[in-house]
Amino acid sequence: MAVRQSEGVAEELREACPDLTISLVCIRTRGDRFPDAPFLEIGERGLFVKEIEESLLRGDIDLAVHSMKDLPTELPTGLCLGAVTSREDPRDCLLSREGLSLEELPLGAVVGTSSLRRQAQLKNFRPDLQIKPVRGNLDTRIRKLDTGEWDAILLAAAGLHRLGLQDLVTQYIPPEICLPAAGQGALGVELREKAGDLRVTIQMINDEESACATLAERAFLRGLGGGCQVPIGALGEVRSGNLHLQGMICTPDGKRVIRGDCDGPLGAPERLGEELAQRLWPEAKGILEGERLEGEKGEGR
Repeated sequence: MAVRQSEGVAEELREACPDLTISLVCIRTRGDRFPDAPFLEIGERGLFVKEIEESLLRGDIDLAVHSMKDLPTELPTGLCLGAVTSREDPRDCLLSREGLSLEELPLGAVVGTSSLRRQAQLKNFRPDLQIKPVRGNLDTRIRKLDTGEWDAILLAAAGLHRLGLQDLVTQYIPPEICLPAAGQGALGVELREKAGDLRVTIQMINDEESACATLAERAFLRGLGGGCQVPIGALGEVRSGNLHLQGMICTPDGKRVIRGDCDGPLGAPERLGEELAQRLWPEAKGILEGERLEGEKGEGR
């Protein structure tokens, strides 16, 4: 998937700047080295980007292509986000072995997901479902679904689209049921702040609407303390020339969900994200503090 995404960005750059010479360098990250381990066990923040950012800072590579949902809201000193390319479908989607929708799955059906955010929202919508963790590449997940390990799995629609596997989608999950992760479906190009002319070149493939939407989502995530292991979702959309932002935070068991939305100008996306975070903060604070206390109890065992 990472190679396919990088190849797509490289092709966009070649079209925008035919004289540019581009070569791809594959870097294995911590997330790649432990494909079957649950994210929470190996440290989810920066799981797929740390080694790549270190290569950028050393000057081994000039650009890095990331899934925006994997990119921490605070970048290392010396690095910056140069562009966000045109966003794929940001929604989550359901792949069901029997072709059933989320509403049609039988009582107690087993659903696989590696995401705490998806898990919590799914529990809120269908408390009867059994949620089981799923890791590995896309082929592995689909194969396990076919063999009956799960009745259905939840995935990001963008990944299936980029691999040409959209025909496998049983249902696109509405944001009202499952709000996606901040930045989901978008690709960001990271580079050194002192990259000079390269920063100007990279702007040629920046998609303004995608950039504004994801900047607002990331500001919302940052405003709620995005490093915490708490389910948080956000989705920015351009509507009639303005930016509409939805945000969500909930308890891991899905029993308490806090949602909100607001609108603002395209020119101030981060201010919009901060505004929504501040609006939800009085209620969100209780969830965040509760999870922090649970974490401290766990460390003391």
